[in-house]
Amino acid sequence: MKISVLGCGRWGTFLAWYANRVGHRVMLWGRESSNNYLKLKECRMNDYVTLPQDIMLSNSLEAAVSFGEIIIISISAQELRSFAHNVSLQKGLEDKIFVLCMKGIEANSGKRLSQVFSEEMGINTNIGIWVGPGHVQDFVREIPNCMVIGSDHIEVTKKIVESFNSSLIRFYYGQDLIGNEIGAAAKNVIGIAAGMLDGLCYSSLKGALMARGTREMSRLVRAMGGNDTTIYGLSHLGDYEATLFSLHSHNRRFGQAFVSGEKFDKLAEGVSTVEALNYLAQKYEVELPICNAVYEILFEKADPKEKLLDLFLRPIKFEF
Repeated sequence: MKISVLGCGRWGTFLAWYANRVGHRVMLWGRESSNNYLKLKECRMNDYVTLPQDIMLSNSLEAAVSFGEIIIISISAQELRSFAHNVSLQKGLEDKIFVLCMKGIEANSGKRLSQVFSEEMGINTNIGIWVGPGHVQDFVREIPNCMVIGSDHIEVTKKIVESFNSSLIRFYYGQDLIGNEIGAAAKNVIGIAAGMLDGLCYSSLKGALMARGTREMSRLVRAMGGNDTTIYGLSHLGDYEATLFSLHSHNRRFGQAFVSGEKFDKLAEGVSTVEALNYLAQKYEVELPICNAVYEILFEKADPKEKLLDLFLRPIKFEF
């Protein structure tokens, strides 16, 4: 098949490499002014992968959208709305499948990314999501993992899975778009909290963080109309190892750097996501103590040590 990948950051470049690996013709798009794109154009490699010569590079959005039968989008979650608007202006979109390969929630509206994309593209667009655990650094070393493909339409889900399933990535069908999108985004916030605990030398509390993090997110998903058990699947709990413990996790590293007073210049999607979760908690009247603590530390200058210890040493209550 013809596959276009829009976005040439760490994950987007890997997805182009992976689509090529499983036998597809691939075009990778990046903005003309993007440092990532310019580096790929110059030497066809970044810090993680080297692109085969038969992967086409383009800075023309029109050419990339026209080329792909399946179009993978991997950009910053907070840029999706404006980017989707630009994509919607292209021609011949009717039969294409768009796959959102990012984890986030629109900060100022609390909307899931599939909702944002649908609003800009039109309700008849074929949209799927690709979420779950896995780091580029592990995949390129042939370390396999399991991930989730989800859509509101099972035929779209099946088409994406059939197109990309391999011995390196085994896919499961996601049956709950709300739960999978909220779960995938929220695990980055839990990852920031984990990094903060690491930075404060309270790493032993990460077990409690995992247990309580899944509980509060399941309550939110249920309130939003999703299946609360989805949180215990690959999109959220299944991604904890890669987010709360991995040296590769940007969100964990950001949290650790934040409480240590160090600079961290990589994208940590959990920062914007916690703003959105704070909004959703108020909208659906759901208590999210971990997310609220992270929000107060990041945006209201609360003391990290005091706030996190208070969080886990709350008044005695029943666990369930």
